[in-house]
Amino acid sequence: MTDAVTDAVTDAGANPEANPEANPEAASESSAGFEGFRVRHAELARGYGGAGDPDDPDRVQAMQMVLHLPKADPPPRSALLAAAASSVVALCLDERVGPGGPWEHAYLTWKHSRIRKVARRARGAQWTAANEVEGITVDVGGVQARALVPSAVSAVDPRIKRLQIGGTDLEHDEPGPPDPDLPVLWINAKLGMTVGKAAAQVGHASMLLAGALSPENAWRWAECGFRCSVREADVTRWRSLAARVSDGSAVAVRDAGFTEIAPGSLTVITLPAESW
Repeated sequence: MTDAVTDAVTDAGANPEANPEANPEAASESSAGFEGFRVRHAELARGYGGAGDPDDPDRVQAMQMVLHLPKADPPPRSALLAAAASSVVALCLDERVGPGGPWEHAYLTWKHSRIRKVARRARGAQWTAANEVEGITVDVGGVQARALVPSAVSAVDPRIKRLQIGGTDLEHDEPGPPDPDLPVLWINAKLGMTVGKAAAQVGHASMLLAGALSPENAWRWAECGFRCSVREADVTRWRSLAARVSDGSAVAVRDAGFTEIAPGSLTVITLPAESW
């Protein structure tokens, strides 16, 4: 997987590399790629947390997320959150977090601790600098977010540490019905979360969804760049979504309550693509 995750559409009938019968070598490479992916998916599916926080607060682990928020032309809230969600799961299933990969130790140290994500905003030169720090950027129709390789809070790159965590929000938009071919991350509108808080929550949701999927469906999601739809659920819709969590057909995020909202609040409920 490359550093930037972008949309890609291939026609197996027209592209021999996408057609196993026309190109057995490409099929073999795809199979090998899936086997490595399966290993990384199995690690994600084991869940996370359990180790608790270290005694030294400087060693608390966190994944930094950077949201591209240009001042002159701010992006739609839903698209920015979709990019944030996709960037997180893309990093968690990237080959570099797998066995022997350069990000493996940092990723597993974070994943086995109490999970934290910190969303920051950047524009102009700040955004350019953020893209020089190890991580993965996702672009959704020109709207960008970047998930960075996790680290101890004391080891956050100075270019990231200086970025603001709060202070900017985005208006709620009306993006229309979600794409049925993509997972949908429904945000609990009643909670009134800031865009930074919501970005962290959809990042949790994309990880949980990927881990709950079969390896084959997670691979299908990876092949389309982990694209997803993010929408807000009113009280009525949220009630129906909560019923789907109860019957096991949806995945929910329950927040630890470190910031903004009460501990135990359900923040995001995620549905897989209708075709999965």
